[in-house]
Amino acid sequence: MTHKKTIIIDGSKGEGGGQVLRTSLSLSMLNNQPIEIRNIRAGRKKPGLMRQHLTCVLAAQQISNAAVEGAELNSQYIKFTPNAVEPGEYEFKIGTAGSTVLVCQTILLPLVLAGRASSLKLHGGTHNGMSPSLTFFEHSFLPALQTMGISCQVKTTKLGFFPAGGGCWQIDIDPTDTLSPCLFEQPGLELEQQQSHCKAMSIVAGVKNSVAKREIEEAKKRLGWNAPHTEILNCAAHGQGNSFHLSVGHQNQVAMFEQMGELGLSAEKVAERTVDALKAYLNSGAAIEEHLADQLLLPMVLAGKGSFTTTQLSSHTTTNIDVISQITGTCIKTQQLNDKLWKVFLD
Repeated sequence: MTHKKTIIIDGSKGEGGGQVLRTSLSLSMLNNQPIEIRNIRAGRKKPGLMRQHLTCVLAAQQISNAAVEGAELNSQYIKFTPNAVEPGEYEFKIGTAGSTVLVCQTILLPLVLAGRASSLKLHGGTHNGMSPSLTFFEHSFLPALQTMGISCQVKTTKLGFFPAGGGCWQIDIDPTDTLSPCLFEQPGLELEQQQSHCKAMSIVAGVKNSVAKREIEEAKKRLGWNAPHTEILNCAAHGQGNSFHLSVGHQNQVAMFEQMGELGLSAEKVAERTVDALKAYLNSGAAIEEHLADQLLLPMVLAGKGSFTTTQLSSHTTTNIDVISQITGTCIKTQQLNDKLWKVFLD
């Protein structure tokens, strides 16, 4: 058990959501640092620990044999005192359509650096429209981590769309001792010039393929794409679902934008919203879009060096920077390059 002084974190800071909790738990395990989080998710309509957030806490507790207080539904307070992270095989069930991806990200980096291989099996939501999907995690986040020396393999059994949930997938995590710096500064607009770097994909479960075809065709028309990679993915899922994805990039730099299909929302509207988000990114001159930018902060700090350009900093990103600074003392620097473009870096 550690004898470090407990760091007290205000969960209502910044955007006041679950990001403060997840980053704090990750860093607590990575640094063997006791933490106390107050006012958890105070900025949300339903404050405190929802099922997904509680699963994050319990997963972190299990892999680090931590002493925990306050780990119960709706709690706005936890005290978390970790021991050494123990690699191994683990299984976690949310029980709702809450994000299995965010649960995985909470414990992923501590397991990566734990010295031996690990395997996680996760049950719950994979595509809920309120957090990065499993598709984003597998095709944008993990490739970026691979440039830093992190290797993981995902096997999907069943997707879990909102509101049914019921997804099931596994991730096998290879260990590494040190991380290489992340360096992403090539603008997405340059990558888009080659159609081989562009992709439109529609995932459907219990939804007609004609919906997916309309989404893809509408996006191609709005973007002026002539020969992108296109894919309709018919997936097993618990309940019906549709998720549309546009991506630009190749190898380890992939910017992905996604939109859930909804009742009453036409295929064309789904495509339009996704296209609008992609165009804003392309017009900014950034290498990394805002969601991936937020998720690269912690691995960049662990590597000790790195830089990337991104669009206007989201409240998630600025909050995450503040939490990382409070727990580690590391100053992540940001520089506004113009009205649409920022640089995020460590010297």
